[in-house]
Amino acid sequence: MGNHINKPKFLDAAPEFLSNMGNCMGKPKTVEGNAAKYVAENNAAEVTTPNKYNEGAARDLRDELPPPPDPSRPQSGAKLIRALYDYEARTADDLTFKKDDIMEIVSDTDSDWWMARHMVSNQTGYIPSNYVAVEDTLETYDWYLGAVKRKEAEKLLLEGRNKPGTFLIRESETSKGAFSISVLDFNDATNERNVKHYKIRNLDEGGFFIAARFKCRTLTELVEHYSTASDGLCQKLTVACPKPKPVMSDLSRETKDQWEIPRDSLELMEKLGAGQFGEVWKGCYNKTTDVAIKTLKPGTMTPEAFLLEAQIMKNCQHEKLVKLYAVCTQEEPIYIVTELMSEGSLLSYLREGAGRRAKLPEMVDMAAQVASGMEYIEQQKYVHRDLAARNILVGENRICKVADFGLARLIEDDEYQAQRGAKFPIKWTAPEAANYGKFTIKSDIWSYGILLIEITTHGQIPYPGMNNREVLEQIDRGYRAPRPKLCPESMYETMLQCWEEDANKRPTFEYLNAFFEDYFIATEPSYKETDDI
Repeated sequence: MGNHINKPKFLDAAPEFLSNMGNCMGKPKTVEGNAAKYVAENNAAEVTTPNKYNEGAARDLRDELPPPPDPSRPQSGAKLIRALYDYEARTADDLTFKKDDIMEIVSDTDSDWWMARHMVSNQTGYIPSNYVAVEDTLETYDWYLGAVKRKEAEKLLLEGRNKPGTFLIRESETSKGAFSISVLDFNDATNERNVKHYKIRNLDEGGFFIAARFKCRTLTELVEHYSTASDGLCQKLTVACPKPKPVMSDLSRETKDQWEIPRDSLELMEKLGAGQFGEVWKGCYNKTTDVAIKTLKPGTMTPEAFLLEAQIMKNCQHEKLVKLYAVCTQEEPIYIVTELMSEGSLLSYLREGAGRRAKLPEMVDMAAQVASGMEYIEQQKYVHRDLAARNILVGENRICKVADFGLARLIEDDEYQAQRGAKFPIKWTAPEAANYGKFTIKSDIWSYGILLIEITTHGQIPYPGMNNREVLEQIDRGYRAPRPKLCPESMYETMLQCWEEDANKRPTFEYLNAFFEDYFIATEPSYKETDDI
C-alpha cells in the first residue's frame, strides 16, 4: 500500500459506520499516520468520539497537518544572501555553493563563518562570510567593489587582459556617501591603457548623475545607460572588472580555534624553496585547498620555539601579512600551514617574474604595501628581524605580503637581545644589530631601506662586490649604498633616513607607509595621473 490513501466519498457521509469499522482498517505507514496514532493515544476522547469538529472518529489527520516547507522559499524573517564566488566544501560541516547561488542565513553569530541553508538543495553547512553578500544590496553586483581606493582600482583594471570599457564602481574617498566609477581606457597616441575616474553625484531628491544631461534613480540604471553608449565617458561600459577573491580567515571553521590539524589532511606537492629553518612547499589541504607548508628542519629550533613563531603569526591579522592557517606539531618535521602566494617571493618576482618590467609606479606600490604590513608589526610591538625581498611574498594582482616570522619575537622591552650563535644576513642588518645583537623595530627600518634598494634594482644583491666584513667596516665609517639608477632623489633621501646611525632618528613605518601611499602627489609633481573628474 502506498503512502497516500484516497478516502472514499461514502466515508464522509457515514461517520458512525467509519467509527465501527475503525478497528478493522489499517493505518498508512506515514509520518502523518504516526502523528494520528500519537494524537489518538494521548487524546482518545476527542479522536474516537464524533463531533462537529472532527466529523468522525477516524478523520484523516493529514488534512490537519501543514504542508511541508518549500525549500526554495525562505523561512519567515530569514535573511537571504547571494554567493559572490564559487566555494567547495573543505570539511563535512561546510556547504558547497556556486557564484550567484541563493542561501539563507541560519546563524551569523560567528563573524567569519556563517551557518547557511541552500535554497535549492536545502542542505545546510558553514560558509565563509566574506564569500557572500546580503541579497538586493550593492555588494551583490559584480561591478561594485565598495571601499576600494583609487590606486587599487587602477591596479585591478590595468592588470591581466582587461579591455577598454572594463569598469568598476567604488565608494568615493573624498565624499562620504558618494560613489566614483573607474573605467579602463586606451590612448591611441601613446598606445597605452590608462584609467579614468568619474564622480557619481547625488541628487537632493534621491538618485544619481555623472553629467546633468542624464539622471537616474539607481546605480543599476546608471550602468545600463552607459553600457548602451559612452555619452561623454571615455568608453562605453562593457564588462565589470573581475573581483579578486578575498583571503579566508581560516582553512575551515574547525581550524579557527583548533589549529592543530591531522598530518594526513595535507599533501606536499611542489618544493618552493629552503631556508635557515627548513623547507617551503606548495601543498593541498583535504584535497580541496592550495596552501603553503613550511617545515621545521630537525635540530634547528625547538618545537616550542617554532610554536612560538606560529602563535605570533596566528595573532597577526592584517591584509599585508601572510596568514597562518594551521600547524602539525605531533611529530617531526613540524608543519606550519599558511596561505599560498601564487607569484612566490618578491626577490624571484623582481628577478624572473613580471617584476622584471616594473617601473616606478609599480615599485612605489610594492614599497607602500610592505610598509603597510610593517606598520602593523610596529603597532603590535613585534620585531621582524629578517626583512628582505626574499621574505616578502607576491600574489595575484601584485599583492605583496610580509612573510617569514622565523626570527620574529614579541617584545615587551624596546629591544630584543639575539641569542649567541644566531645567524642573520649582514647586508640587510642595522649596525647596532650586527655589532651588538640588539634588534628593535628601528633595525627593521634599516632593513626596509635595503629592501628599497632591491626593489629599485630589480632584485640585485646590495653592496655588490663587497663581502660581509667589508660592509660592516664601511658602514661604521659612514658609507651608505649609492642611489640606484631607477631610484628618484626623493626616494633615495628616504633610504638615507632609514640608514641613520642614530636609530632614534630613523622614521617610523607609519611615516613610510604614508610617504609611499601619497608618493606621486607629495613628491613627484611631474608625474601625471589620469583624469580626476
